[in-house]
Amino acid sequence: MTTLQRRLLAEFLGTALLVAVVVGSGIMAAKLSPSDVGLQLLENAAATAAGLFVLILIFGPVSGAHFNPVVSIVDACGGGLKWSEVAAYVTVQVPGAIFGAILANSMFGAAPVSISTKVRLSPSLWLSEIVATAGLLLLIAALARTNRLNLAAPAVGAYIGSAYFFTASTSFANPAVTIGRVFSDSFAGISPASVPGFVIAQLIGAALAVVLTRALFPAKERVDSLV
Repeated sequence: MTTLQRRLLAEFLGTALLVAVVVGSGIMAAKLSPSDVGLQLLENAAATAAGLFVLILIFGPVSGAHFNPVVSIVDACGGGLKWSEVAAYVTVQVPGAIFGAILANSMFGAAPVSISTKVRLSPSLWLSEIVATAGLLLLIAALARTNRLNLAAPAVGAYIGSAYFFTASTSFANPAVTIGRVFSDSFAGISPASVPGFVIAQLIGAALAVVLTRALFPAKERVDSLV
């Protein structure tokens, strides 16, 4: 197996497991706390934060643990990945996310594929996705450009866990994960019609993060991994 093939396998598995954590913990939260949406969100957020911590530790040394098209895009903008590698990463991240949702559904005895009916259409949610995505990417850039990527696993996990609560959208911040969550009609799902608005907002957030990174951290350092 070539180095690129190993990296793509890591991105597929990492993205799949990330969505399995997000969707699976959402399903479990709904079962454990059926009458308390706040507690469901807390359980979902805690599992996602912990899951990200672990997944970055596992796959970071192989692929950089992107699991996210906008992370790969911004990495390329900073001179990390080649654009051809970005395309390759995205082509495994999206199907990985879909597979993760199918896996989560199956683990809980639900239909493997169930298209979400949860509508998430409003300017406040789109603004939330801009903020969540820009913040995530700025965090990664700050760690990379100050030689602190050894803190990426806890820092990214903590940021996403907190962003579940300080953003109205519960911080998807990831086009692949957004698409994957379409395939589970559960607590963490999103309807197909809601996806374009979320993805556009995430791309705007990525562009904002590039601008802020160049303003705040002008000295570029090449970093290949999140750990």
